[in-house]
Amino acid sequence: PIRTIYFGGGTPTILTPSQLQTLITYIRTHFDLSQIEEVTIEANPEDLTPENLRQLTRLQFFNRISIGVQSFQDTQLRLLNRSHTARQAINAISCAYESGFGNISIDLIYGQPRQTLADWAHDLETLRQLGSRVKHLSAYALTLEPGTMLHTQLKKGLIELPPEELVMQQYDLLQQSAHELGYHQYEISSYCQSGYHSRHNSRYWDRTPYVGIGAAAHSFDGHSRRWNVSDIRTYIQALNGSSIYYETEQLTPRDAFNEYLMTSLRTTAGISFAYISATWPQYLSYLQQKSRKYLQAGHLVSTPTALQPTPQGLLHADGIAADLFL
Repeated sequence: PIRTIYFGGGTPTILTPSQLQTLITYIRTHFDLSQIEEVTIEANPEDLTPENLRQLTRLQFFNRISIGVQSFQDTQLRLLNRSHTARQAINAISCAYESGFGNISIDLIYGQPRQTLADWAHDLETLRQLGSRVKHLSAYALTLEPGTMLHTQLKKGLIELPPEELVMQQYDLLQQSAHELGYHQYEISSYCQSGYHSRHNSRYWDRTPYVGIGAAAHSFDGHSRRWNVSDIRTYIQALNGSSIYYETEQLTPRDAFNEYLMTSLRTTAGISFAYISATWPQYLSYLQQKSRKYLQAGHLVSTPTALQPTPQGLLHADGIAADLFL
């Protein structure tokens, strides 16, 4: 039985309603949806016109929408090479809400070049003005991937990344504003109103098996990871020719343990002692011993059931996990 479905990894709303319906019909035909909880579709603001949203709701399939806003400032959107404007983003959120989407998530980015603390405060104030329309917020510190336009501009000296002190101030403002707006932080970059956490993404973090369909999609069966080729043409040719279109990595107990540390320390729930005891009992004493310095530093707290990162610890989650790796 499938519990969550996520149409993402790009811009699925570029598909026509007829194309989406073809995929939906296939899913309904070949999978057991009797236990379905959440079906999300990603969208760019410029795609969410009233007519497009009417067509999406007519499909009677999606109950959650994730909108790639990134910023409510036109200057920052141009810098990020986004096609939409701040006004389009606000209109898209309002139209999605009015179309019947009661579960709306948006993405925002801080730590951008030329983004002042006042710019970030403006984005968070706009979120406040949107009120109950936005149930979930994904807020990311900007990372520049090689080959992207911003990375090229950085290498040429055309832009500069903000100082770490400013990024920390933006993060602190995010924490304060999210709390004031009634959002609960449940993962390092994820905030939600009560009951609106991303059920789909949460299952990546707790090692629930999942199937990835499409070019570059990843899958996990509890013991191995699989990733499809990223080139769409190669992917289609492999499928049509019945040849292998993916690579596989078999996880050792050590690999799996390290992965669990990495993902769970990015969540406020933290590392479950019961899960460690049931899955890798041989590593429990190692973990308890190795984590002592982080408990003493106030980056982790130990409860009867879990080893949890503090707000300060979340900022250092990746570094803590790397140090705890076997």
